Amino acid sequence: MPSSVIRSFAYDPAAHRLDVRFLTGRAYSYEGVPEEIAEGMRRASSKGRFFNAFIRDRFPFVRRR
Repeated sequence: MPSSVIRSFAYDPAAHRLDVRFLTGRAYSYEGVPEEIAEGMRRASSKGRFFNAFIRDRFPFVRRR
């Protein structure tokens, strides 16, 4: 999953939670993310661009350690 911004991500379909770890080391959990959005991120050729367009500033989040 090469990305210039996102190191990794994982989706929990039962909780509708998307966990994203950035190359900076910061990690966030985004709540209420529909499975279709997570699947779109999996398929996106640019994870960072998809994240900015469809997830960032659209879902509540908490910062993880």
